[in-house]
Amino acid sequence: MPPAAPDLTRPGALLALPGTGGRDGHASLTGRRELLDDAYARLAADRAVLFCGPAGIGKSTLLAALVAWATEGSGGAVLRCAPAPEDARLPFVGLIDLFAYVPEEVVDGLPPQPRAALRAALLRGVEPDGGHSRLAVRLAVLEALRRLARTGPVLLVVDDLQWLDEPSAEVLAFVARRLDGLPVRVVAAERVSEGGQPERLRCCPPGTAEIPVPPLAADDVARLLGGVAGGDLPLPLLRAIQRTAAGNPLYALELGRAALRDGGPREHGGALAVPPRLRTLLLERVRTLPDSARRTLLVSSAAARPSLTLLRAAGLDDAGSGLAEAERLGVASADAAGAVRFSHPLLRAAVYADASGQERRQAHALLAAAVTEPVEQARHLALARPHEDEATAATLMAAAGSARHRGAPATAAELATLAARRTPQDRPGERVERWLSAAEYACDAGDREETERVARTVLADALTPRQRVRARLVLLRNVGQALEGAQGLIEDGLRDADGDPQLEAWLRQWAAVRGLLCGELEQAADHAQRAARRAAAAGDVQARITALFTLARARSLSGETAAADHALERSLALAGGEDGGPGSWGLLRMRAVLALDADRVAEAREQVGQLLASMDEFAGFEEVTAALVALTRVQVRAGECREALRTAERCTRTVEEAGVESAPALYAAALAATTGGSPDEARHLAERAVRASEADGDRLFLLRALAVLGQAALQTGEPQGAAQAVGALRRVREIGEAMGAADPPLLHWHGDLAEALVMLGETDAAAAVVEEAYRRASEQVPGSVLASLERAEGLRAAAVGRAREGAALLLSSAGRLRELALPVDLARTLIALGAVERRARRRTAARAALAEALQIAERTGAVPLAARAGEELARLDAVERGGGPQLTPTEARIAELVGEGATNREVAAELFISVKTVEGTLSRVYRKLGVRSRTALSRVMSSARTARAVGGEDRSAQGQEPAEPGRVVRQLTAVPPVHG
Repeated sequence: MPPAAPDLTRPGALLALPGTGGRDGHASLTGRRELLDDAYARLAADRAVLFCGPAGIGKSTLLAALVAWATEGSGGAVLRCAPAPEDARLPFVGLIDLFAYVPEEVVDGLPPQPRAALRAALLRGVEPDGGHSRLAVRLAVLEALRRLARTGPVLLVVDDLQWLDEPSAEVLAFVARRLDGLPVRVVAAERVSEGGQPERLRCCPPGTAEIPVPPLAADDVARLLGGVAGGDLPLPLLRAIQRTAAGNPLYALELGRAALRDGGPREHGGALAVPPRLRTLLLERVRTLPDSARRTLLVSSAAARPSLTLLRAAGLDDAGSGLAEAERLGVASADAAGAVRFSHPLLRAAVYADASGQERRQAHALLAAAVTEPVEQARHLALARPHEDEATAATLMAAAGSARHRGAPATAAELATLAARRTPQDRPGERVERWLSAAEYACDAGDREETERVARTVLADALTPRQRVRARLVLLRNVGQALEGAQGLIEDGLRDADGDPQLEAWLRQWAAVRGLLCGELEQAADHAQRAARRAAAAGDVQARITALFTLARARSLSGETAAADHALERSLALAGGEDGGPGSWGLLRMRAVLALDADRVAEAREQVGQLLASMDEFAGFEEVTAALVALTRVQVRAGECREALRTAERCTRTVEEAGVESAPALYAAALAATTGGSPDEARHLAERAVRASEADGDRLFLLRALAVLGQAALQTGEPQGAAQAVGALRRVREIGEAMGAADPPLLHWHGDLAEALVMLGETDAAAAVVEEAYRRASEQVPGSVLASLERAEGLRAAAVGRAREGAALLLSSAGRLRELALPVDLARTLIALGAVERRARRRTAARAALAEALQIAERTGAVPLAARAGEELARLDAVERGGGPQLTPTEARIAELVGEGATNREVAAELFISVKTVEGTLSRVYRKLGVRSRTALSRVMSSARTARAVGGEDRSAQGQEPAEPGRVVRQLTAVPPVHG
């Protein structure tokens, strides 16, 4: 007998489960954790659970997981049956399976007539005479369950309830209504059509919890497929599987395995290969339809937007009757507007895959003659003529250009690829040019894998040096930020471009961009100047504009403001009437960045707005990503923290859809989270941005990623966070010095480093950092840089006992930021001022600063700053109520250990007390200090350590005595920094 089941009234918290599998073929619980938790709770409360959903959705897996939990360490009985379709015609086969787990002595102990009837139903005896056998079987099963339940709980498990034979279903329905008071639970699963309702609910007890199993989310499907593939699938293949499987795990797994085996979608419209086993499962009834109905379904499956009108235009006059037959089988139907819809996307793919090649070509030929949209018509034409044909190839290239102009680069790449394959062998020049177009379109779409493949093909097959250079230019654009290893591409290209000033100009431009990203600012400026000269010689205005604004950026990063402005003005003058077109996008972005770095935030906001308004569907994902990163930076500085989060999310989606990891996009997401979201999430994103920048060899964004990591780490308020911030920000300083960079953000980050050092009590090191920053600052240094350095100076002065001097510096910093209209920076400085004033016992001034900071932070959506201001005000309230929090020696020691990151168990072991005592003491400490979390307590204790290290309160200024033993010094620490 199986072991007894545990108490099923316990909470349904998810535990680690043994490996489970099921008839649905899906052996993973990916994406089902919440559903399982709900099922656990419902089984405990309702005593019965019925999973329902279509084939392959994962019902059996959930059922197995739930049973594994319910029987873990149990001592009761588990009765199981899992009928198959062929079992439905066999009487009592379900009952026979269930009673295979019932001890013989339970059946033998039944009264004679029910016992004989049950034994006959179980094929263990001869059916008795009389007409009461059906009732006797039902009573026998009920009595057997009662007897079995006396020895422990009983779990009835029925998978694939829809195939349970009718006599067994009638017995279960009879028994289910009479289980009240018995320790018997029922767990079942029933297949229903998409959106359908279970039809065998009567076999479960009244009040059974029906749990529909929904489709998996796209991210869960990606994780599921990643486990099968041993890594991430190519994005186009993943997207095709996600669309076709529509969240069904069995379908996704079968399609994924087939794609890995066969190499993904072939040329037939990009449709996935549907393996025979899956086609048999889906098309058993479709194959019974008349030929005319099946032809209607095939043409519908081949069309991009099938409709009755289109089908009739394609010559299918009987399309209506064919769809009526398909609707009767639940396969496809036409809505009121005549649009044809398959009941599941995989049915559409299966219908297409089940047809022969000749049948598919005929379907596409019909559609090519019927559709009027040029792009769709060209695709059907190509698929109807899978052979070399110049007319077809030319039509496809024209359609590719049309698709790209309409903002569909992926479609353009597909059509150009088809055109190259249809180009006759005796036209090798046209063939290479079409492959080049396909590579450029794929690059525009962000499909890096396809771009690499096609461009390398061109390099191998190119007939002229110019074609090879163009292929290398595509490859340079395709690597994104990872230009560090692209030196060979540039050098090889320059050799091929010898004597062609236009091609040389673009290669020199890429060399300049590589220099920027690799931190080689002088080399970058040299390449940009040479690129501008070669572009002028070639008469290529766009190449010259691009080279000049790259030169402006290099000069700006080197701190050469006048040279940067001059290069930018020349670029703008050249742009002239092109303002608003693709040629001006880089200029607008550059102007916005320079305005932002100069504290002209409103101007920067206008420039980015103009940039986004001018960008049309023609923009590739690189331009869109760069614009969104710039907008995120502007919004953070402008105090639009909620908007910054939305912009960063949009940027992340843009990059994810392209299937790449982008250090700039990760940086933008981290920056937005630092000011408007969660510090922990910001730190996680910043760490990813650092790793991505390092992998790319992109030192420019490595600086920014490290700076945001430092800011996010500081926001934790913990010593470990401050130490991480110092490490990250020191790397920023070192990399910036090695690059020779002197742009304003670098000086902002000097201020952040000084504040982190103050938090750790390293006040002398903080002073040295501030002095160094002042030495590096030019006469045109933005006011926000001076404000950040004054804030760091003020915090340091207060930390070494000069509270009045510190408050004065912080007031000066706040005044600058008010004039500059930088609300988030202002809130940060006001919190620092409030902390200093509170510590100096100037409570009225402290309250005024903190209240203003809270109001600004809440208005701008600066969530971390709002929380920080609220914590400071709570401490101020606690001091005013009790004259200062007094901790006993034990409370102080426990607070110190917890502040250093120790767990309750570790504190208990250190002090030889119980964990319960630690918990109770911590609750008292929280009340006394006005904090609500370990993080806030850590901040308080960190400040106390800092203050003790520099001699306690500002006694010389205030005439106060040293702090008494056990009195916690009020917090003085660096406020969460904001990117400059």
